[in-house]
Amino acid sequence: MARLDLPPGDGAEIERVWALRPEMGKAVQDLSIAVYANSILSPRVREAARMRVAEINDCLVCQRWRVPELADHGVTEDLYAHVSEYATHEEYSEAERLAIEYAERFALNHKSIDDEFFDRLRTQFTDPEILDLSICVGNWVAFGRVTMLLDLDEACGVRHRTQ
Repeated sequence: MARLDLPPGDGAEIERVWALRPEMGKAVQDLSIAVYANSILSPRVREAARMRVAEINDCLVCQRWRVPELADHGVTEDLYAHVSEYATHEEYSEAERLAIEYAERFALNHKSIDDEFFDRLRTQFTDPEILDLSICVGNWVAFGRVTMLLDLDEACGVRHRTQ
């Protein structure tokens, strides 16, 4: 049950909360749509990073959320199941490992992301892709935590871009 007094209605709490601040709700929705519909990252890279943030945030919605169409892009249950073991598990490409590590550092110790780490990122990603990943991870960290803190973790209706 949400920690805020939400307007009554049939929609999920995660949807009804935005009636309290519709101007901000529109902006949050637009950012979420951009992250999922306009990302230039591969679905595997994006999902690996997203799942690591979901684990760190302890967000059950994000941990359970699957888009069946992403299976056609190599997004498997193994991809989700081992993100905390990214450094040693054979499931991940170097780009996926770096994206997971970036998401982890971003969420837990952003000051550890130094020039040396950016040099490593640039071995796998272009600058536009690094910016894309940064925006995606920032969105997931922020709104995953908002969802958890306000106890709104019922359902999420955002759809991924399958590329």
